[in-house]
Amino acid sequence: MGDQIGTAVEGRLYYAPLREFERVRGLAAAPVQRTAVFANLCRLNALYMIARAGSGHIGSSFSSLDLISWLLLNELEAPGTDNAGGDVYFSSKGHDAPGYYAALIGTGRIEFELIHRLRRLDGLPGHPDVGTPGIVTNTGSLGMGISKAKGMIRANRLLGRGGRVFVLTGDGELQEGQFWESLISAVNGGFSEITAIIDHNKLQSDTFVSQVSDLGDLEAKLRAFGWYVDRCDGHDLTAFSAALARANAISDRPKILIADTVKGCGVSFMEHTAMESDAALYRFHSGAPDAASYTRAAQELIVRVNLGLAALGAAPVALETVDRPASPVPPAHAQRLVAAYSRALIEAAATEPRLVALDADLVLDTGLIPFRDAYPARFVECGIAEQDMVSQAGGMALRGLLPVVHSFACFLAARPNEQIYNNATEHTKVIYVGSLAGVVPGGPGHSHQSVRDIAALGGIPGLEMIEPCNERETEAAVRYAIGEAKGSCYLRLCSIPVDTPFELPADYRLVPGRGTVLRPGGDALLIGYGPVLLSEALRAAGQLARERGLEVAVVDLPWLNRFDPQWLAELTAGVAVVFTLDNHYLDGGQGERLSAVLAERSIPVRVVRIGLTAVPVCGTNAEVLGACGLDAESLASRIAAELR
Repeated sequence: MGDQIGTAVEGRLYYAPLREFERVRGLAAAPVQRTAVFANLCRLNALYMIARAGSGHIGSSFSSLDLISWLLLNELEAPGTDNAGGDVYFSSKGHDAPGYYAALIGTGRIEFELIHRLRRLDGLPGHPDVGTPGIVTNTGSLGMGISKAKGMIRANRLLGRGGRVFVLTGDGELQEGQFWESLISAVNGGFSEITAIIDHNKLQSDTFVSQVSDLGDLEAKLRAFGWYVDRCDGHDLTAFSAALARANAISDRPKILIADTVKGCGVSFMEHTAMESDAALYRFHSGAPDAASYTRAAQELIVRVNLGLAALGAAPVALETVDRPASPVPPAHAQRLVAAYSRALIEAAATEPRLVALDADLVLDTGLIPFRDAYPARFVECGIAEQDMVSQAGGMALRGLLPVVHSFACFLAARPNEQIYNNATEHTKVIYVGSLAGVVPGGPGHSHQSVRDIAALGGIPGLEMIEPCNERETEAAVRYAIGEAKGSCYLRLCSIPVDTPFELPADYRLVPGRGTVLRPGGDALLIGYGPVLLSEALRAAGQLARERGLEVAVVDLPWLNRFDPQWLAELTAGVAVVFTLDNHYLDGGQGERLSAVLAERSIPVRVVRIGLTAVPVCGTNAEVLGACGLDAESLASRIAAELR
């Protein structure tokens, strides 16, 4: 049985069991009051899920939960209805996934025990995925929502089905061009089945939307496209339900409701209104709160829930508790490549006055805060608009600057791919830096696991691609890209701290197309790049030597698409089998390119390529590496089998 909690205790995590949600849903009360209590229970459980997982998005979950709760409890068809022929809801922004999961769990649409498995293998992914009950489309890459909704309505019409589509967007998301592209034909098609709701919480990932790309008179802009537009307080359920009712009466065009919300709503110190208006960074966009912040937030939410229950004449909430998992301790000697990159960029800027840095709303994650503070006039925050950012960089390069462009690798390689190609055709120099590269961290899920960027950029003429393996090689790669490379470069950076069981040789230099041997061996050769998989490769080589007497050489080759044929021939001389190791899909990865060079040079060696062959799973880093066959044990087994 659950306990009635008076005061939250540090070191404990609190969640409301399913029976409490069922009790609230069954209360004889007005829908507005009942839904408000339900939404706060969802906030408490979303906070629990994020704290237990160690990561997630609090701010977006909390700002949207009143909206989501009203839709699930009062607007959409009941659980068990076939979504293919009924009403559909989905979030286009994706960061609110923990909140939406909590609401789906609270309505019985998702198995309750999954509350304990956010961002775990076979659990609830960090961003929405269609493999999860209640999730009708994958999201996480922004701007796609209304386009997806139009496709669903077209399918319904062709197949003779009914049903409405409610799609939630973020206000930061409105910086993506696809959002505005999607508005026009929705009016031409008379898609009155679509109701878009803008969770207008005023913040994007890093800071206030108004400081990056002010939306101005948003109502007028949306009306100019021909949509029906209404606006309300998104936390006033009476106002929101009335706005929905007005929208439902419109039958000749699509509808947009601007719901003014508060990011982090429900916890006083997490609400964006507690920030200074000129604050540069919102603390609770992503990540788990520390122990003290969690306890304080949980206490506030418990009080809010109980006040709501008391107003309905109901007993206080009975919660379940668990011990808070110990926070993972980063390795004492971990390599932090983004921090090393940040230092190297500032050092380069001191001697290269043409250098400017551009960011796409990820200033913290890409390590640009020190650069912004040191060189504010040479820093450009472009917002959630990667195509615009890359073309701005192209214009800068044409006029004599040296632009360095930053985003997550998953977005930088794909969204502005055409713009990167256009820059290349102008024969200018632009440096592209993609962070969060590779299959880990695994918690955010496949929308953020950048495992196709090498392939996506592989056709860009003259673009050199490099992934360094440690801080020292990162600094060398920055110096090369800025000071030595004749053309454009792409630096692929791992974002997690990694305890690397190796060091580069004391006399190591970054030489174009060449790598270095980290471990000698005569039975086979394993070539890879980056701190994550080279570390696993060295552990696998050690295991093979101990258990099977096999000596496998491990080589760091940071060049992803440029190889010195003479060095490669010397490296593979006398070797029967070469294993290539890609933190990427096999198609288009380094291994495929190495194989082509070896074949073209008629180098007599068998190549076995190891990498991803399917969309990666979501989970802890260890879970994901194991599931993808990229952990040390899996590598050792695969290599041993090939060498029999």
